[in-house]
Amino acid sequence: MHRRDLLRYGAATVAAGLQPALLSATAPSKPGTVAGANVEQWGIFEVSLPGPSGGNPYKDVTLAVRFTMEHRSVRVTGFYDGDGVYRTRFMPDMPGRWSYETESSAHELAGHSGEFTCTPPATPGNHGPVGTAHQFHFQYADGTPYFPFGTTTYAYLFTAEANAKASLSGMREARFNKSRICVLPKPLGAGPQTLPFPNNGAGADGRGGTNDLTRFNPAYFQLLEKRLMDLQKAGIEADLILFHPYDAWGYKAMGAEADDFYLRYAIARLSAYRNVWWSIANEYDLVRSKTMSDWDRFFRITQAEDPYSHLRSIHHSRVIYDHSKPWCTHASLQSYDFEKSADRRAAWNKPIVYDEVQYEGDVDRRWGNLSAEEMTRRFWLATVRGVYATHGEVFISDMGESSWSDAGRLRGESGARIAFLRALIERITKVGLTEYEGAYYLSAGTPNELYLYYLDYHRPARYEFPLPATANFSATLIDPFEMTATPVPGSFTGKSRLALSGKPYRAVLFQKISDVKGKPKSVDEPQVPANEPG
Repeated sequence: MHRRDLLRYGAATVAAGLQPALLSATAPSKPGTVAGANVEQWGIFEVSLPGPSGGNPYKDVTLAVRFTMEHRSVRVTGFYDGDGVYRTRFMPDMPGRWSYETESSAHELAGHSGEFTCTPPATPGNHGPVGTAHQFHFQYADGTPYFPFGTTTYAYLFTAEANAKASLSGMREARFNKSRICVLPKPLGAGPQTLPFPNNGAGADGRGGTNDLTRFNPAYFQLLEKRLMDLQKAGIEADLILFHPYDAWGYKAMGAEADDFYLRYAIARLSAYRNVWWSIANEYDLVRSKTMSDWDRFFRITQAEDPYSHLRSIHHSRVIYDHSKPWCTHASLQSYDFEKSADRRAAWNKPIVYDEVQYEGDVDRRWGNLSAEEMTRRFWLATVRGVYATHGEVFISDMGESSWSDAGRLRGESGARIAFLRALIERITKVGLTEYEGAYYLSAGTPNELYLYYLDYHRPARYEFPLPATANFSATLIDPFEMTATPVPGSFTGKSRLALSGKPYRAVLFQKISDVKGKPKSVDEPQVPANEPG
């Protein structure tokens, strides 16, 4: 999709220079003393030190902190946060007593040491960062299942506060648990805009002028951090897009030195947030100033600089990146050709997220006017193909309000239906669904345990489902758009003929209730969500 067409649908964005609250402990300014603080597992421990502010501290001063627990040692890069303040953030992944010591090219910052205690997770929803699991799926660090049912809010990190609040409210309402978000700004409408780099001569809307790409604007990144923490508290993963082709300041053509400088700084500031994923670029192949070797280099830098190995992907417009490369943890696609998923899994051997399946909306471009029914359908198609999808929405506003996919008010009708599907998947599986390749009707599940059929545009009045003869199953008829689940009386084994609605876009769920030799359990209630988002 050419999102330059979307610019005329957005509203003004602003970024206030907000100082984030101290995230945990502040290290003492004298060497050899103890911080004396507790931080929960996968929380953030912060070492904050005064240091030199003359010259260019972003370039001239190096800082790192070595964190040690028993035999383990983790080296974390620090960053300059302006006003003579240097910070290093650490996300401890094991409970126990940690010690630390600073390393720096500046004597004021070198040799500081201390200790802190990492306690077991106490914050509701703190399951640690998300990683890949079970070959084609995901889970949190503590083993809790995670199934991405995400959306797109590109400007959430730097948009106006009203837009950000509306966006976060919509994500919570629709139970989205991931969002694709840009780190570098997009030009959206008129109005003041804070930028990540100092800019001389820019207009009131932040456009024009000359960038100083040798230093950063801390206020911009402080706002990003506040918004990231808001997402974390809401249980939403932030799929951070590090580069994109849609800017008004020349960031997409900064040059290799400035690219790498920005990339390392962003990772140093943001990697300690447990809800971070790295998307190297959105529509990378539309950034004409970069070559494939540049994108590979960005992956290698991200992999080397991130001490926590957050998830890494890259998103395309027309030319699909080779996701078999070792630094990719999963595939991020702009497509809805779900029928190719089996071949892609075989080629890449990694989870697949169709991160842009077009948009629910009413704009004149074909990518932006899906019905809620079609967006819901595409999520179900992805599910029974054993992959994942991401929602997007763009509606024209006569009032000039920001569209949802740039961060604003959720206006479409597919969100609740996607939440219904998420609730279903979370109730019936702990590892994710495996596509039954070659099945007559699209289906996925766990062999001999679980079978989820999606009949798509077919509308049979009856069908003989080929269930295993080794077990007894319950059956539930599902209407994905009306969000209803109706249990079918009795139990089923082997070839089982069911009367169906004769209507398209319906689903059928079979769940094992006993071995065939055992007495089937009674099924009085549907084992899927009722007519509610869950």
